[in-house]
Amino acid sequence: MKPANTQSSLSSATGTQRVFSPRWALASLSLSTLLASLGASVVTVGLPTLAHAFEASFQQVQWVVLAYLLAITTLIVSLGKLGDLLGRGRLLLAGIVLFTIASALCGMAPSLWLLVAGRALQGLGAAIMMTLTLALVGETVSKEKTGSAMGLLGTLSAVGTALGPSLGGALISGFGWQALFLINVPLGLLAFGLAWRSLPARQPEGSVARPRFDTLGTLLLAATLAAYALATTLGRGDFGWPNIALLLMAILGGGLFVMAQRWVASPLIPLGVFGDRSLVAGLVTSALVATVMMATLLVGPFYLSVALGLPAARVGLVLAAGPSVAALTGVPAGRLVDRFGVRPVRLVGLLIMILGCLMLSLMSPTLGVGGYVAAIAVTTLGYALFQTANNTTVMADVPAGKRGVISGLLNLSRNLGFFTGASALGAVFALSVPTNGIAQAAPEAVVNGLHLTFIVATSLMLLAWVVVLKCREPEPLDGRDDIFAQRK
Repeated sequence: MKPANTQSSLSSATGTQRVFSPRWALASLSLSTLLASLGASVVTVGLPTLAHAFEASFQQVQWVVLAYLLAITTLIVSLGKLGDLLGRGRLLLAGIVLFTIASALCGMAPSLWLLVAGRALQGLGAAIMMTLTLALVGETVSKEKTGSAMGLLGTLSAVGTALGPSLGGALISGFGWQALFLINVPLGLLAFGLAWRSLPARQPEGSVARPRFDTLGTLLLAATLAAYALATTLGRGDFGWPNIALLLMAILGGGLFVMAQRWVASPLIPLGVFGDRSLVAGLVTSALVATVMMATLLVGPFYLSVALGLPAARVGLVLAAGPSVAALTGVPAGRLVDRFGVRPVRLVGLLIMILGCLMLSLMSPTLGVGGYVAAIAVTTLGYALFQTANNTTVMADVPAGKRGVISGLLNLSRNLGFFTGASALGAVFALSVPTNGIAQAAPEAVVNGLHLTFIVATSLMLLAWVVVLKCREPEPLDGRDDIFAQRK
């Protein structure tokens, strides 16, 4: 199925006329991506205010962030599959509506736990938007411009991450914590209006006998991912018996999920897709890169505040450097992909990330803020190049009826990388920190922790580079159709 390159009128299921414009359709997808990213980042700066407003502990208030991330991680693949069955444009509209309503409920929440429930609903809407924006690229732009479109979505995601802390601080100062959530209401209405008017109104392709939704597989996968996410986030760095029990539950749930996928007639994830080496390499490298990027977010604040002695306000400004570089690089990275192909850009991106990780592993406080920003800028530049090329690779020539579930897998690999980075590389960093806590750590200990963490990160990036180097180019459309057809 080829996307339309000129404006045309299409009828929706209700008979309402919509005008399909690739440019405005891409704008609606970009705004949806921005909203999902902003929803995650804008709240972090408000956690102290929320703790004070609800008289809650840090462990309690952190669920405002955790509920959002858990909803995304546990349901993102299932929602991609649901989009394939019901229609991606239709489900995206529903996701935007849910995100907008949930944002309003969060802004009016009278208690912390109602706020957490609202954040879970908001995360559900964000999961729909994150998954289906990638899946809909193939229906809104021509194949020759896919890299540029992926770069634009990556730019808007980075803009949301970079804008969140500063925008959140301004909103809290001017209007109170409720504004952190209510700001999404007008933006959500705008995104819905753009999507309703501009996205192609297509029904899901396939026979009249539509495949049934895999409810058992959805429940097993959600439970497995929730157990893994909680195992890697609970305990604030202490991996105790509760974490081990949750990890064992995740392993058991994963085994049951694989067994269930072999039994059901219409599996949530046809296991045959993992016969596509290009897809597997894209998912594995996406997870490895996300693991390393989480390390920069996790270790950076401690290095800046303890080793360099920066106040909190300056730490926030320095941390915005990485997302800012990603925002500026996304669109040019997409054009490079369109011109030179995905494989060269992926390899170059990973090489640049290796260089950045090496710079961080050798970082000296004598280089000051400038040295740290330079290393982060190099690392993030490589990340932007890699992510744009990798997203294009994974989504290239995916059969139309599978775009949602493959987009869900791609987003899931990144989220699992973030959780793994927070746990595994966080534990590596903690090896150099005294047992009585980071607050008592000497600057030398934090510097050693930074070095050790990014020595490990460098090895992970070398592994990702080898995986891409060994992987052949994506299968042509017919070949990938054969692979996706297996084990249905």
